Amino acid sequence: MTEYLISGETSYVPEDGLTATQLLNNGDGLTYNDFLILPGFIDFSADQVDMTSALTKKISLKTPMVSSPMDTVTESDMAIGIALLGGMGFIHANCTPEKQASYVRRVKRYEQGFIQNPVTLGPKNTVEDVKLLKTQYGFSGIPITEDGLSNGRLVGLVSSRDFDFLPCKDKGVLLEKVMTPLSELIFADTSVTLAEANATLSKSKKGKLPIVDKDGNLVSLIARTDLKKNRNFPLASKDDHKQLLCGAAISTHEEDRHRLSLLVDAGVDAVILDSSQGNSIYQIEMVKYIKQTYQDLQVIGGNVVTAAQAKNLIDAGVDGLRVGMGSGSICITQEEMSNQMTVLAEPHVSGSYLMAVGRPQATAVYKVAEYARRFGVPVIADGGIQNVGHITKALALGATTVMMGSLLAATSESPGEYFYSDGVRLKKYRGMGSIDAMENRASQARYFGEKDKVRVAQGVSGSVQDKGSIHTFIPYLVSGLQHGCQDIGAKSLSQLRSMMYTGELRLEKRTASAQVEGGVHGLHRWAMR
Repeated sequence: MTEYLISGETSYVPEDGLTATQLLNNGDGLTYNDFLILPGFIDFSADQVDMTSALTKKISLKTPMVSSPMDTVTESDMAIGIALLGGMGFIHANCTPEKQASYVRRVKRYEQGFIQNPVTLGPKNTVEDVKLLKTQYGFSGIPITEDGLSNGRLVGLVSSRDFDFLPCKDKGVLLEKVMTPLSELIFADTSVTLAEANATLSKSKKGKLPIVDKDGNLVSLIARTDLKKNRNFPLASKDDHKQLLCGAAISTHEEDRHRLSLLVDAGVDAVILDSSQGNSIYQIEMVKYIKQTYQDLQVIGGNVVTAAQAKNLIDAGVDGLRVGMGSGSICITQEEMSNQMTVLAEPHVSGSYLMAVGRPQATAVYKVAEYARRFGVPVIADGGIQNVGHITKALALGATTVMMGSLLAATSESPGEYFYSDGVRLKKYRGMGSIDAMENRASQARYFGEKDKVRVAQGVSGSVQDKGSIHTFIPYLVSGLQHGCQDIGAKSLSQLRSMMYTGELRLEKRTASAQVEGGVHGLHRWAMR
């Protein structure tokens, strides 16, 4: 029998596994758990894997992860945190247009180069006014101009150090009494470059560096805190003005054109048309309106799960597509609910309801991405992401970024208060199609249900265990993704997708027994430590 054994050098390698086309074009709907990626050849370290990937036609991220526009996931704190780490956050629309715009404005003001149109006050404003602005924007270093306007003649600057020890009864003191006057300020003229301004600020050890024109009028501002942020967060996602990238969700309703206007004024970089089923005349008309009115604004359409759906939105002019329908942990669009669960608005009515519409996420991502790439339209895999392995699989199937909801819920940066149940620290997490969320009309609009007399749930409300800060959690996910790419033999995400489309990437379907074997098993108890 020894003559039949393969030994020594040989060019013979038996074909193994399946291509993505063979696996995902056979009529079955597959989830991320239904297959594995076979390993490749390693000749590089994990930290050499380039994570850069496109979010839209004009926006690329150094970390291919974005946060979902859900009211228990993304407000300004989440959007700031994930942008600092190289991703991008999308502010939910389950609030007033003014509130949503204020969240975006806070993100855009968090880190900047030259701060255009800085927040200013006049000499006759009071210490109380500064405190109110600090509560609203999170900072208290404010230039004082002669007329209080952002382009007025600079006369001084006030910070919390100027009034920290004032008694509470003196909150009405005028700023001209406590501000640092112009004669004691370090400032620069408009000819200064950003590098020179940063060097001046570093050398002077001041907190702010005002930039003035030849007439002494305030033009812009440089903040010392931004120098520290640049050093601590080298991957941060920024626009051309060195401000953090921020997205927001809007509905397809005509009344949301006002919301859109406020978001654009606040500096939003991209908007998601937030609909559970994006292939509608309403979304197509909204996409066309946005592209005609705000040519530089990036528009992400969706949600879609088929190439036919994607075609209509691509033809309308979208800059990116959001893929997923019924695959989220709190989404029940695909499922039949048991008769024990209340699904209607009236508290005394309960029963079952079958949407029966959607698609398993792995198949949906592959099908839409394979079509959209022909038109240069990036794809966001939205839903079904339960762990770092699912992120790797989604990106290997053609997605350029992944959108996370439950995976980021209950982090320190997500909205809501922590509470304890049975000794476990939790935060509330709910689907935007849940009855709870649809108390707000904006959430109803996402499911075309604002005119319904009886509201039908397409999501549930629940709770998620505390995950700590995303400043530790996201780097963990990134590291896991890099190690996954290393095992596959891909030095970048673009190479990973190329390997999939050329057939070099090999996949294999998993049986139910294989899934059990691939998880933790055979232990009485275990912990990840």
